[in-house]
Amino acid sequence: MSEQIDAVDFAVAAYREQGRWSVQEITHHHLDDVETLAEALRRLPGEGGALGMVAVDEDWFLLLRVAGTSVRLLLSDVTAADDWDLADSALEHLGLPDLGDDDEQVPAGDLGLLADLGMHELDLGVLLDDVDLYPDEILSDVARRLGFGELFDDVVGMVDV
Repeated sequence: MSEQIDAVDFAVAAYREQGRWSVQEITHHHLDDVETLAEALRRLPGEGGALGMVAVDEDWFLLLRVAGTSVRLLLSDVTAADDWDLADSALEHLGLPDLGDDDEQVPAGDLGLLADLGMHELDLGVLLDDVDLYPDEILSDVARRLGFGELFDDVVGMVDV
């Protein structure tokens, strides 16, 4: 498990309070599975819940939205579940079976989880379809469209070149 945690590029939480976004790191001991991550996000204040954004191994990401007992998520690549416990727990949470090694790299989950915040599912789908984008670039674009791009980039250490 520690090898998997070491492969996490970043894990951040974002939440809006009184119209202002805050972004902070999520500690790695909250990344064992979806339920542990959701529990960490439930502790944060926020209008409309909190978002968790986890990028792993420059290969895939998990986007999680928690509001009370509601947990909505999007896994960027179902094949990540073959090698990663967190991705496997995402498929479990979604009620999807382990799909095996021959699967196509497609997302699973709720493309509309950010629609009420201003990121429509079609826009998120277009980002996911762009094979040239890395997970950090996709999540940075999502953060920018939701209104906390600079905060996100500062916390994860992204630098414009």
